[in-house]
Amino acid sequence: MARDVVKNAKKESVDVKQKDRRDNKPTFNLDSWKPKTDIGRKVKLGEIKNIDEILDKGLKMLEPEIVEFFLPNMESILIMVGQSKGKFGGGKRSIWRQTQKKTCEGNRTKFTSAAIVGDHNGYIGLGVGSAKETVPAREKAIRQAKLNLIKIKRGCGSWECSCAGPHSIPFKVKGGCGSVRIEIMPAPKGSNLTIEKECKRMLELAGIHDVYSKTKGQTGTKLNMIKACFAALKQLSQMRVLPEHIEKLGIVEGRNE
Repeated sequence: MARDVVKNAKKESVDVKQKDRRDNKPTFNLDSWKPKTDIGRKVKLGEIKNIDEILDKGLKMLEPEIVEFFLPNMESILIMVGQSKGKFGGGKRSIWRQTQKKTCEGNRTKFTSAAIVGDHNGYIGLGVGSAKETVPAREKAIRQAKLNLIKIKRGCGSWECSCAGPHSIPFKVKGGCGSVRIEIMPAPKGSNLTIEKECKRMLELAGIHDVYSKTKGQTGTKLNMIKACFAALKQLSQMRVLPEHIEKLGIVEGRNE
């Protein structure tokens, strides 16, 4: 009986930690939004009716409200990029990476945070923010992630499955950052996300359910690891696909209606 109580308490503490990593912001209010760019004004006036019109033309978004308007179900998660202080270097993973600069006036502390945003349906973004305090660093990271939004291609490129469903990726992609190199490969349905833990969260937000992966380099540097995974996902949107392969592999770009 006592063991069950301890297990339940541990599960509750884990759930609380996961909730702390998620951004609980109020819903977007269109009336209070005052656009400052031409794209923002066109969005509010209804001249641009889909976010794909912006992404396909390669236009640069400078207002996160544009993403909030088109994708109200967007979810954001903070990545474990740092490590809290502990005895003999045994601290736990943290969502803040703390650095210090020694000056004549004393130590200047800076916090860095990384966030990923996605709607679980083909759209994903990554952002990094730094500030003297933790809350501004988090806000900067989430804002930058929304401005770096991309749409990806999904499909079934695994020869073991060939179900023509958008549960995996249509072809193999590679990405790198620093010494980290990652290779993401299509997998049959039911294989789940066989990939590093933080990259798994990114693929879940992108709407991908089954992949295989290979990594090499200093994969313990989580910030480089997540940047390498994002670079690999970018290749999905940049790769051109022949029309006959779209139907064969069940390729869906962006939102799957």
